[in-house]
Amino acid sequence: MHLIAVGRLRVGPDAELFARYNARLHPPMTVTEIPEGSGAPAEVKRREGAAMLAALPDNGFAVALDLGGEMPDSVRFSTMLERWLGTSRKICFLIGGAEGLDRPVLDRADSALSLGPMTWPHFMVRAMLAEQVYRARSIAAGHPYHRAGRP
Repeated sequence: MHLIAVGRLRVGPDAELFARYNARLHPPMTVTEIPEGSGAPAEVKRREGAAMLAALPDNGFAVALDLGGEMPDSVRFSTMLERWLGTSRKICFLIGGAEGLDRPVLDRADSALSLGPMTWPHFMVRAMLAEQVYRARSIAAGHPYHRAGRP
């Protein structure tokens, strides 16, 4: 699996949390960081989007993290991820910057995923995604990490 994200994750709690969950994945996600743009919002979004699309492998299975995406629970996400992994295409999660994902990125995506209706800082989304991918893989493996039905 591969993560293509806008912004450089600096040393700190966000990076540590991402690293903790990413290290639990076998193999861990590879990460490509796209530089954050500056200038007019529409132009920033366009440039960041073009760079994301350039970093995406030709046959990559693109999963855009977007507020308008599907909001599965963890068990459903596990099923989705297993189905995606079964395509034998490299799963590539796409996380935009402060301006979000450009329309061509969303159009190219094979799937769109939302972590809920709230807006999250894009650096926190990396850690949240890594934890949910680890949880999904644990569910698929029958590992007790996920405790379904607990409050």
